[in-house]
Amino acid sequence: MEGLIFLIPAMPLAGFFINLFFGRFLPKRVVGWLATALVGVSFVIALTEYFHLLSLTSAARALAPNLFTWFAVGHLSIHFGAYLDPLSSVMILFVTGVATLIHAYSIGYMDHDPRFRTFFVYLNLFVFSMLVLVLANNFVVAFLGWEGVGACSYWLISFWFDRDSAASAGKKAFIINRIGDFGYMLGMFLLFEVAKSLNYTSVFGNIASSAAHGGHPFISGPQATAIALLLFVGAAGKSAQIPLFVWLVDAMEGPTPVSALIHAATMVTAGVYLMARVAPIIHLSSNAGTVIAIVGAATAFVAATAATAQNDIKKVLAYSTVSQLGYMFLGIGSGAYVAAIFLMITHAFYKALLFLGAGSVIHSLGDEQDIKKMGALYKLMPITGFTFIIAWLSIAGLPPFSGFFSKGDVLLAAYSKSPILWAVGAITAILTAYYMGREVYLVFFGSPRYREALTNHDGHGAHSEPHESPKVMTVPLIILAIASILAGVMNLGISSSTDFLTNWLMPVFGKAQANLTFGGGTKVILEVGDIVFALLGIFIATRAWSKTASNPSLEVGFLKKGWQIDHLFDSVFARGSSGLAIELNEIVDNEVIDGAVNGSGRLIGALGGSLRGIQSGYVRSYALIISFGVVLILGFVITRAGL
Repeated sequence: MEGLIFLIPAMPLAGFFINLFFGRFLPKRVVGWLATALVGVSFVIALTEYFHLLSLTSAARALAPNLFTWFAVGHLSIHFGAYLDPLSSVMILFVTGVATLIHAYSIGYMDHDPRFRTFFVYLNLFVFSMLVLVLANNFVVAFLGWEGVGACSYWLISFWFDRDSAASAGKKAFIINRIGDFGYMLGMFLLFEVAKSLNYTSVFGNIASSAAHGGHPFISGPQATAIALLLFVGAAGKSAQIPLFVWLVDAMEGPTPVSALIHAATMVTAGVYLMARVAPIIHLSSNAGTVIAIVGAATAFVAATAATAQNDIKKVLAYSTVSQLGYMFLGIGSGAYVAAIFLMITHAFYKALLFLGAGSVIHSLGDEQDIKKMGALYKLMPITGFTFIIAWLSIAGLPPFSGFFSKGDVLLAAYSKSPILWAVGAITAILTAYYMGREVYLVFFGSPRYREALTNHDGHGAHSEPHESPKVMTVPLIILAIASILAGVMNLGISSSTDFLTNWLMPVFGKAQANLTFGGGTKVILEVGDIVFALLGIFIATRAWSKTASNPSLEVGFLKKGWQIDHLFDSVFARGSSGLAIELNEIVDNEVIDGAVNGSGRLIGALGGSLRGIQSGYVRSYALIISFGVVLILGFVITRAGL
C-alpha cells in the first residue's frame, strides 16, 4: 500500500507529459478527458489509501516511504519521499476530488479556446505540484511543490497573456508569492539550525518526545515563535493574508476554472495546510498563535467589506476567498486546527461551486462579468442558479448547509481565544451573507439587464438569449452542490461520536489542539448567534437588492477599490522604488561609476599630454634618453649587488 502513495502525484504528472509531447496529435476532447481521468485515478488511489489508514490503529496512521535520497550535505540529508497521515490524507482527497470536477468542467468551458491543450498541460502540472507539497515528508520537498504551484499559477493566471491585465496579474502573483517564499526559507533555515533536521518525523517526533519526558524543550519558546512567524509569512503570501493578499484579486484575469482551482482546493489552502502541519511548533510559542489569529481576523473583515462593493462577479468571489482564508487562520491562531481544516474542506466545495457557477454565467453571456449587466437569469439557467444559491446559503452559514458547522466551529474557538476576535468574526459573518446575497439577486433575479451587454459584445461566445451550460459543466455543479449540503456531517459537533473529522485528526495535532469548554448554555447561545448572523445578512441583502440594481449608498468608493491597498503599494513600493532607482542612477551611476571611468580617462589623457613633449622626432634626443635609462638601470643593479 505504501508504494501506491507515489502513484497519487504520478498520475497528473503522467497527464502533463502525455499532453505536452503528444497532445497536438490527439483530438481536443481526448486531451481534456485524459487529463481529467488521470486526476480522477489519483482520487481513487487517495480514497484507497484513506481506507488503508482507517484500518490501522490511530498510533500507526503515519506512512513515510522513501523513494530516493535527493541530496546529502554535511548533517543535512533530504530524502524524496512521502508522508501520509490523517492530515495529508484529508488534503489529497479534497484536492484530487475537486480538481477532477474542475478538469471536467474545463472541457466545456475552454472548448473554443485555441490553446485548449496547453491549458490542460498546465492544470495537470498544477495538481501534481500541489500533491507533492501535501505528500512531502520534509520541508524541502514541500518547498519544491510550494514553488511548483507558484510557477503554475503564474502560467494559468496569465494564460490569456495577450491581455495586458492578465500578464500584469500573473507577474503580480509571482512577485508577491516570492516575498512570502523568503519567509518560508528563513523559517526553514532557522528550524534546521535549531532542530538539525527538516524531516517531519524527526522534528515533530523530537518535540513530542521532549514534551513527554518533561525535560529541556527541544525547541525553546522564542525559537518556536520566530520559526512559526517566519513560516507564517510564507503562508500569508500563498494564502493571501494582509498585507500580501492583493495578488489574489487580480488572479481573476485567468480563465474561470483557474480561479476555482486556485481559490478553492489547491494553492490558497497551501498556507493553511503548512500552519496546520507545524501545529506542534506553534503550540510551543506563547505569542505566534495570537499574531496569526489577529492577522486572520483582520483579513477576514477587510476582504468582506471590500466584497460588498464589487461589481465584477469573480472579484466578489475573490475577496470572499481572502475573507474565508482569514477565518481559517483565525481558527489556526485560536488553536482550533481541526476547525480550520474543516472549514478548508467545506470551503473547497462551496467556493468551487460559486466560481464554476460564475463561469457558467460568464460563458452564457459572452464573457460579460459585470453583475450590474445581468439579472433575471434564474429562469434561463435554473441549474446554475439553484446550485449557486445553495453555495450562497452554505457560505452564509445557514443550517443545515456545511458552512454552518465549519464556520461555527471557528467562531467558537475565536470566542474562547478572545471575545474581540469573535466579534470581528461575527460581523464578518453578517457581511458574508450580505455580499453573497447581493451577488445572487443582481445576477439571477430582478430585471433582465443582460440584453444590452450581449449587444455590446462582438458576438464571440454570445447568444441571442442566455442559456444553461452543457452537461459537462452542470454535472460538476450538481455534485459540488450536494457536497456543500452534506459535508457538514463530517463534524456535526453533537457528541464525540459524531465528530468524525476531530477523531480522525486528533492524533496529528494532539496537545496543540485547543480544548474548548463552555459553561452553561454559552455554546448554544453562540450557535444560535451564528444562525442570527446568517439570517441578518440575508435579510439586509434581500431588502437592499431584490428590487433594484442601484444602491450607491451601499457601494462605498474606497471599498470598491479594496481599501486603496493596491494604490498604497503602488505609491510606496512600486513608485517609491522607481524613484529611488532614478535617484541612485543619477548619484551612483552618473556621478560615482561614470565619474570614476571618465576621471580615469581624463587622468590618462593629461599624462599623455604631458609626455607628448618628449616625442620630438630627433634621433639624438631618443639616444640621450636611452643612455640615461641604461645608466639608471646599471646604477640600480650595482646598488643591489653591493659592489
